[in-house]
Parts: sequence; structure tokens; C-alpha cells
Amino acid sequence: MSEKKYQWHKIAESKEELFASGKTLLEINVNHKPVCIALHDDKVYACAHKCPHAGGYMAAGWLDAMGHIVCPLHRYRFDLTKGRNVSGEGYYLKTYPVEEREDGLFVGFEESRWF
Repeated sequence: MSEKKYQWHKIAESKEELFASGKTLLEINVNHKPVCIALHDDKVYACAHKCPHAGGYMAAGWLDAMGHIVCPLHRYRFDLTKGRNVSGEGYYLKTYPVEEREDGLFVGFEESRWF
């Protein structure tokens, strides 16, 4: 099995810059793709901007005490690291890797396997 390769896109100079408003959930465009960005326990996560169940905007939801992102429509909860639905409905939320580097904050999109 080959290792996943990512195209990295800079989203901010720092997490402090990105979350200066005090919000912990944001929707931003990364390379023309809407992405939900979350801050929990001083760590940044990235996931799909819409819930896989009914299309609720994840940035309009909230983070619970365990750091799960909660959809505002039906309160489905998802693990921000793997996207697994933790409230039992069986859905998966697409997640993206985030890297905090000296030159900024980056989100990775998996490179296409198609030519």
C-alpha cells in the first residue's frame, strides 16, 4: 500500500491569525474548495464544510466538550481526526490533514490518482 501524497495549501500565517475573532469554527475557501476549520485544545483541524447526512453547514455548528464537531441540523457528532460519526448514525465526515509550520498553517488535499 502506497503512502498518501498531498497538495498543501497555505491558509494563514498562524492559527492565532486565523482564529483572531475568537470563533472556534470557520468556513474558508482553500484552493476554491469550501472547508470547515476548527480549533480545539490549541490544535487546528479541517473537514468537509457540509454534514454528510443532510448538508448542514458544519461551521454553523459547535464543538462539544470532547472536541467533536456537531452538525447544527440534527446534532450528529463527528471525530475531527478521522471523521468517524460518534453519535451512532454511521456517517463519515471527510477530514483533511493540517500542518502548522514555521512559514504558516497548511491544509492538505490528497493528490488525485487519475491522470
